[in-house]
Amino acid sequence: MTITCFIRYRIDPFQRDAFKTYAENWGRIIPRCGGYLVGYFLPHEGSNDIAWGLIAFPSLAAYEAYRARLKADAEGRENFAFAQERRLILSEERSFTEVVEGTLGIAP
Repeated sequence: MTITCFIRYRIDPFQRDAFKTYAENWGRIIPRCGGYLVGYFLPHEGSNDIAWGLIAFPSLAAYEAYRARLKADAEGRENFAFAQERRLILSEERSFTEVVEGTLGIAP
């Protein structure tokens, strides 16, 4: 994978469990729609309102194809509606990065 979409969420800290459910749902949906789910991350210590989602793609074109499939996916639409109805995501920012070869997944 050459491109990773980093999604930074500002969440309602009182709805942490609802965000966890939202993230778990993406575990089924994202791979089906063509994204490589690196993971979702909840706040543990420090800030209690910042969460992350990381999804990798071979190219930006693959990301665009994924977005089209995601919009057509019934469970994906339901998950977006789940978050909107509960207002658990206060804001969301996306950044696209590329991995520096030889630096990803190196075990100690």
